[in-house]
Amino acid sequence: MKKLLVGVAAVALLAPGAPLAHDGHDHACIDDACSVFELFQTPAAQGGASGWQGTEAPRYGAWGFDLAGRDTSVKPGDSFFRYANGAALDQLTIPSDRTSYGSFPLLRELSDNRMKALIQSLVARTDLAAGSDEAKIADAYRSYIDEARIEALDAQPLQPFLAAIRAADTHEKIAAYMGQTQGRVGSSFFGTGITIDQKNPTRYAVTAGQSGLGLPNRDYYLDARFADKKEKYQAYVERMLTNIGWTDPAGSAAAIVALEDKIAEAHWTPIENRDRDKTYNEYSIQSLAAEAPGFDWTGYFNAAGLGSIDRLIVRQNTAMPKIAAIFDETPVATLQAWQAFHTTDDAAGSLSKRFSDAQWEFRSRDLSGQPEQRSREKRAISFAEGSLGEAAGRLYVAEYFPAESKAKMEELVANLRTALSHRIDNLTWMGAETKAAAQEKLRKFTVKIGYPNKWRDYSALEIRADDLFGNTQRLGQFMWNYQLNRLNKPVDKDEWGMTPQTVNAYYNSANNEIVFPAAILQPPFFDPNADPAVNYGGIGGVIGHEIGHGFDDQGSKSDGDGVLRNWWTEQDKANFKALTTRLGAQYDQFEPLPGFHVQGGLTMGENIGDAAGTAVGLEAYHLSLNGQPSPVIDGVTGDQRFFYGWAQVWQSKYREDALKNQIATDPHSPAEFRVIGPVRNIDAWYEAFGVKPGDKYYLKPEDRVRIW
Repeated sequence: MKKLLVGVAAVALLAPGAPLAHDGHDHACIDDACSVFELFQTPAAQGGASGWQGTEAPRYGAWGFDLAGRDTSVKPGDSFFRYANGAALDQLTIPSDRTSYGSFPLLRELSDNRMKALIQSLVARTDLAAGSDEAKIADAYRSYIDEARIEALDAQPLQPFLAAIRAADTHEKIAAYMGQTQGRVGSSFFGTGITIDQKNPTRYAVTAGQSGLGLPNRDYYLDARFADKKEKYQAYVERMLTNIGWTDPAGSAAAIVALEDKIAEAHWTPIENRDRDKTYNEYSIQSLAAEAPGFDWTGYFNAAGLGSIDRLIVRQNTAMPKIAAIFDETPVATLQAWQAFHTTDDAAGSLSKRFSDAQWEFRSRDLSGQPEQRSREKRAISFAEGSLGEAAGRLYVAEYFPAESKAKMEELVANLRTALSHRIDNLTWMGAETKAAAQEKLRKFTVKIGYPNKWRDYSALEIRADDLFGNTQRLGQFMWNYQLNRLNKPVDKDEWGMTPQTVNAYYNSANNEIVFPAAILQPPFFDPNADPAVNYGGIGGVIGHEIGHGFDDQGSKSDGDGVLRNWWTEQDKANFKALTTRLGAQYDQFEPLPGFHVQGGLTMGENIGDAAGTAVGLEAYHLSLNGQPSPVIDGVTGDQRFFYGWAQVWQSKYREDALKNQIATDPHSPAEFRVIGPVRNIDAWYEAFGVKPGDKYYLKPEDRVRIW
């Protein structure tokens, strides 16, 4: 994390890997209120070394699941992930420009292929009105694909920034410079953002918290398992400093890594960062300065355009004094070198090959194991659609999102709501008072499907066909100005945190809303022609997962209006805590790689979401039958088809480094355990597949955790 800071508990469906690529392909949330982590799976036969081809959605068997993709030599109770997906996974090849592959990345690639067709058609036109969104998308693409101009400019675009860094020759000037990096290249020891106020979700608030690291998180500095990555990082820092002609690049690189070691020690752990109560701390600029001396907070916030604010929310409040003290004791020359490196690293994707290739080699190859860089054309498409995300989304929806998909989703969501309501009524561990509050929250859920009711206005954004670096800076400033303009305005409830072409889904606790972009509403998640049981296992599980986030260990801290407050009785809260502790202990035992265990505390929210998604999705499927028996298709029962549908969406393979990164940094469990973890706690799964004592993942009935 550099400048943007997630300040609202919003949880997305998916998981990590890609964010390390720094290639404009993250499809990240367009707002601080949403945190995106993308996962990866696929139907094998259609992937291959070059990934998914064309713009047609994949198809899975005759009724939504390909029985030939199973590995029936494996007992369901020994690995349901393998039993349901093994043959497909054996045939799957991770494309050389990816760190993982499967159902999610396949659909993401499909979305990219569709955007490619749409953008290339714009580029070919000569009748686009100057200044129109369509012209800006085409010009964004042209600026990225013009490699000759980018190479000719080389490091020239960086020179004004490097000169300004050299001129920042006091601690006060460096602090102000860090504030200026909002909306432009560069970085800061502290993250700053503007997001919905969790205790008053009708207004926006400024947030601040820990930052300053160049590796994925503190573990990469402090955990011996990542020592080789830190060594490669120092070499990368030296390489970038050499590229810009910085004084003593080797010595400066060593000093930068030593500095970040200290910052990492001050950082809260990923598990601590999840706690919404502990990360909501009200301050003024003055009180923060008094508590965390050694850093010029007034100069920093003035430079960021936030000097007039009367309150802010500090997330990792106990880390701030430590990091401020580190800043104060660090020589100015080291701070300048640190800023010069991070500015170069931040800008590398829009500079010549000696910068962009160096960044790819470290951040994608060395950190995540990606053998080959994505082609310049692919990166250009990603840059163009990401720069004007909703404008590109408008084109996507018009071409690829049928109205009937939205109507069918609304029906599925209604059924999932009903199922969860029934389950809340029948909970044995929750009392009547808390049940009433939970039902109220469920009734107040907002559902967004496909695309926004209103589209973002890009008229103030200037995009030039011959100025890639300038485009990135103007885009950054445009987005930061958008954030600034929210202050002192009511929260826009119509706003989306993802674009329609994003293959993901999310829950935003401050708005108490679940959101399903158009691009996820296709096989294997949703197929209007598939058997209903498979759809309930796929998109139904996703819907249940997102609703479940409203009732996970952190989402449950907000009420139906999105207000962060306790609506639980003490006894019910204690019962809930006991259940989540048991669930976390189950996940702590999972070991995807030798010596790398799933962190049950880090993945708790997503694990609860998965557990809710499967349990509630199955009940919703049963309700949809209206008392009629479920048909048997090809010898497969309805409950079996449901569980196959859930397993199929998590088909995925990882490169080892990408999997290690996910385990260390991501709040989602690896795909294998997103399948196994929930189903082993559902009685119907045991009955459907004859899972018996002695099977690897068998749990005694009394050991099964049933939360929602």
